[in-house]
Amino acid sequence: MRKSIILLALILGGLTAKAQSVVEGTKVTDNWSVEVNAGAITPLTHSAFFKNMRPAFGVGVSKQLTPIFGLGFQGMGYVNTTPSKTSFDASDVSLLGKVNLMNLFAGYTGEPRLFEVEAVAGMGWLHYYVNGDGDQNSWSTRLGLNFNFNLGESKAWTLGIKPAIVYDMQGTYPETKSRFNANNAGFELTAGLTYHFKTSNGTHHFAKVRVYNQAEIDGLNSSINALRSEVNNKDGEISNANQRINGLQEELEACRTKVVPVETVVKTARVPESIITFRQGKSSVDASQLPNVERVASYMKKYADAKVVIKGYASPEGSVEVNARIAAARAEAVKTILVNKYKINASRITAEGQGVGDMFTEPDWNRVSICTIED
Repeated sequence: MRKSIILLALILGGLTAKAQSVVEGTKVTDNWSVEVNAGAITPLTHSAFFKNMRPAFGVGVSKQLTPIFGLGFQGMGYVNTTPSKTSFDASDVSLLGKVNLMNLFAGYTGEPRLFEVEAVAGMGWLHYYVNGDGDQNSWSTRLGLNFNFNLGESKAWTLGIKPAIVYDMQGTYPETKSRFNANNAGFELTAGLTYHFKTSNGTHHFAKVRVYNQAEIDGLNSSINALRSEVNNKDGEISNANQRINGLQEELEACRTKVVPVETVVKTARVPESIITFRQGKSSVDASQLPNVERVASYMKKYADAKVVIKGYASPEGSVEVNARIAAARAEAVKTILVNKYKINASRITAEGQGVGDMFTEPDWNRVSICTIED
C-alpha cells in the first residue's frame, strides 16, 4: 500500500512538472472551484443493486494545480445505510487527487473541452453515527471517474456524472487481513454541479502561453532593432524621393507657365504643277485627262490673279518639224479647254511648244503638256 502511494505521488509530481512547461501565469488564488453533489450509494456485494440504494449528497472544493492534475477536498453524507436511527448514518471526508485523462493523453488546448474524463483517487476519514455512545471511526479509499461536461462559452460551469467505489479500509481487516475488500465497499453514483472561479488571467481556466527563453528574447530584440534601422533608412530614401518629386513638380509647373512662340503656317490649295498626257501622234485631250485640266481651272477661278504657263512636249519618234508642231498643238489644246469650257481669260494663259521633251527616262512619257501656276 505504501509503495502504491509513493508511486502515485511520483507520477503526479512528474505530470505537474510537465504541465508547468505548458501554462504560465497562475497564482495560488487561481483555478479554485466549489461543487455540490447528490446521488445514491449501494453495497457493492450481497445486496440488490437498486433496492438497497440510499441517498448520498455532499459538497467539495478543488484546486486545479495544472491542466492535468488537481486536488480536491470533499465531504459526503449518507442516509439509511445502517440500522442507526440518526439523521445521518455515515459521513466520508476525503482528500482527492484528480487526473484529467483528456489533457494527459491529448494535450491541453488552451481551454477545457466540452467533454472530459477525470480519474479520481483519494483517502479520507469515514465515520459511522449510532444512537447514543458508540460512534465508529474508520478510514476510506475512493476510486472513481468523473465524466464532465463543461458548459457555457467561458466554461465556468461543469456538470459531472461521478461513479466511484468507496472502500472501508478498516472494516473486517482484523479478521480478513484485507483492506480492499469488496464486502466492505459501496458503489456510489452522484451528479455534481461545479462552479470555477475567475482566474487572474480573466478566464475561468488555465491560459496556454508560450514561454520564451532569454536567447529567444535577445534574438527578437535584435530583429526589432534591425527592422527599426531599415525603417530609418527607408525614411531617408522617402525624404530624398519627396525632395526629388517637389523639384520635378516645380519644373513641370515652369513648363506649364512658359510662353511658347506660336509659328503661324498658312496652307494654300495651290496647284504648283499639273501634267496632262497624250497618245502617240495625238494633240487632243483624252477624257481621262480632263480632271488634271479642271484642277488648274479650279485654282485659277479661286485665285483671280493667278496665271498659268502651259508647255507642250513630244516624244522623239518623228521628225523635228513634226514634233515641234505636235508639242505646240498639245499646249494649245489645253489652253483651248481652259478658255472655252472653264471660261478662263486667255490673257492669263501662256501656251508654248517645247518640241521633244527629256524630263522622263521613258521616251513615251514625254508626250505631255505641263501646266505651271504663277501667282
